[in-house]
Amino acid sequence: MSAIRIANRYAKSLIDLAQETGKLERILEDINSFEGVLESRDFYLMLKSPIIKSDKKGQIFKALFEGKFDEMTMAFLEILLRKGRESILPEIAKEFLTQYKIIKHISNVKLITATELGKDTVEAIRKELVASVSTDDNVVIETEVDPELIGGFVLEYDDKLYDASVKHKLDLLSKNFKDNLYISQIIAD
Repeated sequence: MSAIRIANRYAKSLIDLAQETGKLERILEDINSFEGVLESRDFYLMLKSPIIKSDKKGQIFKALFEGKFDEMTMAFLEILLRKGRESILPEIAKEFLTQYKIIKHISNVKLITATELGKDTVEAIRKELVASVSTDDNVVIETEVDPELIGGFVLEYDDKLYDASVKHKLDLLSKNFKDNLYISQIIAD
């Protein structure tokens, strides 16, 4: 079975248990903290290493997370260590966050513009996205500035891309001129 399918099952088990016990938001905090720790290359490599024994990894988990994470999260980590599944913890954490967003109807949207937008403009875009049928009820917008767009914006969400940038429109116009035989012939003469 693939690591992604295994991660999916473990994440679903944790999220179901967290919902049943009313600890979903608390476990989400733990997973977000864990994601932050995963940014450390040393920690990530330690998790993936087959050379480092599970009991040593357990000691590291206790030193880093005990008293900070909920008991349920700590028990979950211990189960993964006992089963030898700690190497897929990054995938489990990512899958947990994905399933959480589905449960809570959250869409993450990346908004790329040529210049920085004001809070009112971003909020107006967020409201339009919430009103649309292509996003969930809750929209979280991450903004990014890319001066190469010249103007307009690019939206990325749910494996979709909506490019309304000036750069994109100029590229399309240029392609249309190149593909138009009549215009190509006039330019060549």
